[in-house]
Amino acid sequence: MSKLELVLSGNQSTPMYQQVKDAISDKISTGEWLPGQMIPSENQLAESLCMSRMTINRPLRELTAEGLLRRVHGLGTFVAEPARRAHLIELVSISQEIRTQGKEHKAVVLSQKVVNADQDMSERMQLVLGAKLFKVELVHYQDDVPIQLETRVVNPSLVPGFIDIDFTTVTTTDYLISQISPEELEHVVKAIMPDKFIAKQLDISMSEPCLKLLRRTWKNKQVVTAADLIYPSSRYDLGDRYSPAS
Repeated sequence: MSKLELVLSGNQSTPMYQQVKDAISDKISTGEWLPGQMIPSENQLAESLCMSRMTINRPLRELTAEGLLRRVHGLGTFVAEPARRAHLIELVSISQEIRTQGKEHKAVVLSQKVVNADQDMSERMQLVLGAKLFKVELVHYQDDVPIQLETRVVNPSLVPGFIDIDFTTVTTTDYLISQISPEELEHVVKAIMPDKFIAKQLDISMSEPCLKLLRRTWKNKQVVTAADLIYPSSRYDLGDRYSPAS
């Protein structure tokens, strides 16, 4: 837990909540409070500064909205980690991205089953309506913080063993690459607002925008997999760097 001492400006023309906000921002910008570090609770700050919780709540709420703090229900308030970048060109598993940053990855499987393709699935997978598909839904965590909700369907005729894999030990991306080297890759990025299910799985409010990456890969002119990857906008950005072909 971070040290309680906050030095306020004492400027009488500056509202007290703003002085608290500035003091917390200074702790973060100077590196005294580090990314991922828990900061004092509202009660602790209110007691140490002889202020009401209402006065303390506002700067914490505003700094969370600005992406400097992250509030985790039931755990506390933390200095926000820098946003991670997901690759748009290369197929890189999220576990590799996370571990490259020195963090821990884990996945929680929400469902893993055989489904019949609805209209949207059949169009994306280029299969007839009602075709059998493998479907998996899971949440990826970085140091116990949810950062991606993945919903994926796979063509069973191309990857028949997919449905039996334990995706808490290997990512879907790593497994699919081990089975089939894709020949084409499509990415579409959208900005969305989360519904109740998305907000619950990513531990965010329904007012926080999300980035939705729609991915498809092909092998021998057939769609191998279609995936929806949803990221909280405060924890991830999407981008890549490449050299254009001559």
